[in-house]
Amino acid sequence: QVTAVESGGGSVQVGGSLRISCQASGSTLPGSVMAWFRQSPGKEREFVAAIRWNGSPIYYGDSVKGRFTMSRDKAKNTASLQMNDLKPEDTAVYYCAVGVNMILSSIRIPAQYRYWGQGTQVTVSS
Repeated sequence: QVTAVESGGGSVQVGGSLRISCQASGSTLPGSVMAWFRQSPGKEREFVAAIRWNGSPIYYGDSVKGRFTMSRDKAKNTASLQMNDLKPEDTAVYYCAVGVNMILSSIRIPAQYRYWGQGTQVTVSS
């Protein structure tokens, strides 16, 4: 069993920055993949970024490349997402997800992740 708890988030103006984090716990973490997805009203859950347990490689969704940076601290079982140059279209609930025994080709598919956090709201206003 794995639990994931997000923290951070909030409101920021266009061009600003935010950092959100995910604290994971559970015996199956080694070998897992930790990811961030986001979802806004009326839209499907969108892949943002993912990182393997060993810290590399890191995968990003096309809409956030060059602006968002994911990192993880294995000792603390945390994964963070530094979001820079935020845009109104980044407004969403951001979810942390943990997948085990994953095929890397499916890393962008929400249904492949077994464990999810409760989500944290990020709002970007102009």
